[in-house]
Amino acid sequence: MRRWFADFALVQGRWQSDVQIGVDRGVIVDVQTAAPRAGADHLGRYVLPGMPNLHSHAFQRAMAGRAECFEKPDDSFWTWREAMYREAATLDPDRLFVIARLLYADMLEAGYTRVCEFHYVHHRANGNHYAPMSAMSDALIAAAQEAGIGLTLLPTLYQRGGFRDEPLAPRQQRFAFALDDYLYLLDSLAARDEGFRLGAAIHSLRAVDAQIIATLCAHDELSNRPIHIHIAEQRRELEDCLVMHGRYPIDRLMDIAPVDRRFCLVHATHASSTELEAISRCGAVVGLCPTTEANLGDGLFEIGEFRRLGGRFGIGSDSHVGLDPREELRWLEYQARLASGRRNELASADKPDVATNLWSEAVLGGAQACGAGAGGIAVGADADFLELDPDDAAFAAMTDHNVLPAWIFATARRPLKTVIVAGRSVIKNGRHAQREVFEAAYCETLRNP
Repeated sequence: MRRWFADFALVQGRWQSDVQIGVDRGVIVDVQTAAPRAGADHLGRYVLPGMPNLHSHAFQRAMAGRAECFEKPDDSFWTWREAMYREAATLDPDRLFVIARLLYADMLEAGYTRVCEFHYVHHRANGNHYAPMSAMSDALIAAAQEAGIGLTLLPTLYQRGGFRDEPLAPRQQRFAFALDDYLYLLDSLAARDEGFRLGAAIHSLRAVDAQIIATLCAHDELSNRPIHIHIAEQRRELEDCLVMHGRYPIDRLMDIAPVDRRFCLVHATHASSTELEAISRCGAVVGLCPTTEANLGDGLFEIGEFRRLGGRFGIGSDSHVGLDPREELRWLEYQARLASGRRNELASADKPDVATNLWSEAVLGGAQACGAGAGGIAVGADADFLELDPDDAAFAAMTDHNVLPAWIFATARRPLKTVIVAGRSVIKNGRHAQREVFEAAYCETLRNP
């Protein structure tokens, strides 16, 4: 066991001083406050728990910024999706590996220590399986291992083109999986012990039939693993679901699946008040990706109401047009301010610090969505830590217990000094040791498709 010491650390949503943390095999086994430093390695002056990134489509990093020109008056998520299909058509395992590896290094430098990879580009462009069938999953696992980020791999089930059981278009064939083949992939990945976590993803209600969803959720291998799904992201999705089933998507999901703490409902943008209550009651996490949701014109999630109901949430970078957890958290607060016309919306008299609330709650929700045993700096949690640079000018006028608002809202200029994942240092002095190698390979691959 290794012991670490922090002068100040964010523990259970509060800044504590003289914190000693015991770590064994990458997991926190002991946390003491007001403790002596003797026998412990110095972790830093200001230490945060690492942030899980609960929603990523790694390949979309390669198209970030390439769909920002006017094409037609009704430009929307659905037209952006065509650009995404074109990017997906270029992928093979080698290209995916190079894209994901640099992306994961970028995430680490920004403060994301774990990533849930919602992975649906499984096969060759014509729909034929690779040999082995797991080749694209293997590329993501290898990329995460080389970069040093914690991975929760979410192979995604995708079977149809819409709520009316439309067949998949030719450009969607490489996403498709028959249920038996999909379960074989899950079981074969679960049998491996290669330092990653495994869950499952249902692409969406429009892409998978209700009976198949019920069968998947009852699969033995998923009894204690995370299950993620895109839900209620776009208004057209709501309208189509209502026409076919007489229910909006979140209510429909509750009807057909045993939604519980295993579930992460990604986006849930257009959840009604009753749906928000149902989500909070069952303990599922809502996965919010404000930069992508804004980029795609999805809409505004009712984060203030959801928090008041005791709902759990986490953040993700999704399409990676933004890649900074601070930006995602700022926009959660700012969209609440824009909707209400008031400031400091995601705070209260008993929890007045917006930044501390956002960081702590997103860490807990993200850890649950990743399949971790606990979240934050707590016994049973992953030993993932961020060391802020105490010399950053943004902290000059701040007390020791007030640096987090400056780091998130004043946008501290210096990078994170150190990032530790599962007790192992992966970022030193703000930079990944293999950045130049990863960047060179990425640039070579994208410039020479």
